[in-house]
Amino acid sequence: MEISMELIKELRQRTGAGVVDCKMALQESKGNIESAIDYLRRKGLATAAKKAGRITTEGLIGSYIHAGGKMGVLVEINCETDFVARTEEFQNFVKNMAMHIAAANPQYIRREDVPPEVIEKEREIYRTQALESGKPEKVIPKIVEGKLERFYSEVCLLEQTYFRDSDMTVKEVLDQMIAKFGENITIRRFARFQLGEGLSSRSNPI
Repeated sequence: MEISMELIKELRQRTGAGVVDCKMALQESKGNIESAIDYLRRKGLATAAKKAGRITTEGLIGSYIHAGGKMGVLVEINCETDFVARTEEFQNFVKNMAMHIAAANPQYIRREDVPPEVIEKEREIYRTQALESGKPEKVIPKIVEGKLERFYSEVCLLEQTYFRDSDMTVKEVLDQMIAKFGENITIRRFARFQLGEGLSSRSNPI
């Protein structure tokens, strides 16, 4: 059967497996993503999913200053061992995440971090917009959900398009790092400072 790129992308986001492996898993499971995840786990390919529960107590705090000192970012990224934290590739990853945060200005790390009241406010705005544009009542929920997905992709760090590769999200880049090093890696918190503006700071629960 024909497997869409959207389905492959979703499976990659959830497992960290490669494109070829994801396509094969989806073909074996006839497009059922949960079955495909099980398939990848049985084959030992769902690297990110396997590592996600492991404790990360090592890592680095990275920084980036831009625009003549008028904007700066601090980001803490954790891993399991000091050995990984000291590698050049991990250090570059931390630096690139700080640069990405500077460029993309995320408000949260993941969609689960967005307060319920913020989500409800966005839903109401999208619903009002759809009604005022004359859209039929029956299609409005789908329109609202579609716009909410776009909202997440704009304000949640892990769902943003990676600034160095428009074909990947930050989460996909993170999953690649997890697969490469074979240990859990988490973006724990960040703070973005803009001269003369309020502080944008987000963190994961400990």
